[in-house]
Amino acid sequence: MLIKRPRFSHIPGSEITPQHLVESRRLFMHQLAAGALTASSFASNALAAESARHRLAAPPNPAFTAKDTPTKFDDASSYNNFYEFGTDKGDPMLYAGSLKTRPWTIKIDGEVKKPLTLDIDALMKLAPLEERLYRLRCVEGWSMAIPWIGFSLSELIRKVEPTGNAKYVEFTSLADPAQMKGVNSRILDWPYVEGLRIDEANHPLALLCVGMYGQSLLNQNGAPVRLVVPWKYGFKSAKSIVRIRFTEHQPKTAWNKTAPDEYGFYSNVNPEVAHPRWSQATERRIGEDGLFTRKRKTLMFNGYPEVASLYSGMDLKKFY
Repeated sequence: MLIKRPRFSHIPGSEITPQHLVESRRLFMHQLAAGALTASSFASNALAAESARHRLAAPPNPAFTAKDTPTKFDDASSYNNFYEFGTDKGDPMLYAGSLKTRPWTIKIDGEVKKPLTLDIDALMKLAPLEERLYRLRCVEGWSMAIPWIGFSLSELIRKVEPTGNAKYVEFTSLADPAQMKGVNSRILDWPYVEGLRIDEANHPLALLCVGMYGQSLLNQNGAPVRLVVPWKYGFKSAKSIVRIRFTEHQPKTAWNKTAPDEYGFYSNVNPEVAHPRWSQATERRIGEDGLFTRKRKTLMFNGYPEVASLYSGMDLKKFY
């Protein structure tokens, strides 16, 4: 007897349910079955992350607000790259509860006239906080639109008064294997280091970020302080920063050291420069995962053309 099967019976669940939810659910069930994650430890991590949240009063800045629908908070807090807690997108949500964000100090030194060491509360009072809806585009091809809270990095730069030798700004993230399980891996040369040219760091779009969605940052999103550089791929926006150093020479950054043919120092969002293993011409906005949802066209500089003058005369295929 010939049985006629439904036309779409071959479609995998990952194409019906949003992919990021499939991955997180699959990861959780696998770890639970393997005994690597008990119900009590999962609850403990969730409670730790929840207790670290508090409201932040920050008025929106209309001059820095993208015309996008914000990504849902649940999506932005559960689908993350933060390799200090593991390489899967669900790992940061599951394991970042172990990160202690108080007390926390940030050292600002190097080629500056007025070096500082600030605790996180003093840093948050350095300039008025404001909310900015920025796009975040990751090199893997997915994107979000998040209402970040912070102030322009240029405010901090002005306070420390860089010397004439300061050409770059280097950002170093915490790398504590006791708190961050992923630091025990050899996937990167820890600690995680990122960098900007000083004129990039001084651009008003570059944000020193302490919160999102009207509250302090969650651990999995880079608490207690991170960088947000919206015209660059997401890995340039260093998380859980413990040191900001001004240097004369270009910093050796984490992904550029690990795979220089794939991750350049500049890493500007550029649809015309393909990653060696995939195109960058389109992107998938997290939360728009329906079966027939078309990918978005990737915008040059992630849709922030006001930064183009920073790269006048540069070959952006060579300086990728």
